[in-house]
Amino acid sequence: MTDSLFLYLVICAVAFMIAFMKGAFGGGLAVIGIPLLSLVMPPLEAGALLAPLLVVMDMFALRYWSVQTWSKPDLAVLVPSMVVGVGGGALMVSVLSAGWVGLAIALTSLAFSLMYFAGGVRRSMITPSWWMGFLAGSASGCATMIANAGGPPLAMYLLSRNLSKTIYTGTASIVAASGNILKLLPWLLIAQLDVAFLWKIVMAVPFIAFGVFCGFRLNQKLDQHRLFAICHALLILLSIKMLVAALVALNPALFGSV
Repeated sequence: MTDSLFLYLVICAVAFMIAFMKGAFGGGLAVIGIPLLSLVMPPLEAGALLAPLLVVMDMFALRYWSVQTWSKPDLAVLVPSMVVGVGGGALMVSVLSAGWVGLAIALTSLAFSLMYFAGGVRRSMITPSWWMGFLAGSASGCATMIANAGGPPLAMYLLSRNLSKTIYTGTASIVAASGNILKLLPWLLIAQLDVAFLWKIVMAVPFIAFGVFCGFRLNQKLDQHRLFAICHALLILLSIKMLVAALVALNPALFGSV
C-alpha cells in the first residue's frame, strides 16, 4: 500500500466516523479528528483539513436535522455564547495553557456523566437557564476553538434539558455547526489551499454523506432512554480522552509517550 493511498484511507475513515456521530447524536467525536489525522500528517495540517470537513459534515447533517428540530429558546442562549467562547478561545491560546482549559472541561463533564448513571442528575430544567446556557455555550466555543472538543459542555447542558431525542440532536447539530463556521476562517488562513488539499476534501465527501445517513438511521431506531444513556456514556469516554490529553499537555514527562 502506497503512502498516498494510506493517507486517503485514514482521512476517509476519520471523516466517516465523525460524520456518523453527527448524524446519530449531533456531534461529539470531532475531538478525535486531529489526533487520528496526525498519524498521517502534521497536527497543524490536520487541524486545517478538519475545519472545512466539519463544515461539510454540518451541511449534510442539517439536511436531516432541519429548523423544525431546533430548540429556539436554547439557541438564543447557546449561539451568542458560542461566539464569545470562540473569541475567548482564540485569546486564551496565547495566554493560558490549553492543558488547563481541557482539564477543567474534562473534570466537569466527567463528574456530570458519572452523576447521571448514579441517579444524581435526572432532574431536568423545564425552561432554558441563561447562566447555565452561557457557561455551556462559551465553554463549548472555547473548547472547539482550541481542540475541536466543544461537544462535552454542549451535551452536558442539553442533556439536562430533557428534550426529545429529535430536538436534542437537532439543537446540538446547529450549535456545533455555528462553532465550526466561526473557526473556519482562522484555520483556512493556516492551510495551504492547493490542489492536493482540495482533493483530500473531495475524496472524503462521499464518506461524509454515507456516515451522516447511517448515523441518522441509528438515531431513528434507538428509543430516547437508550439514546441518552449512550450520549452520557460517550460523554464519559470523551471526557477521559480530554483528561488524559490535558494531563499529558501539562506534564509530558509524567506520561512519557502517551
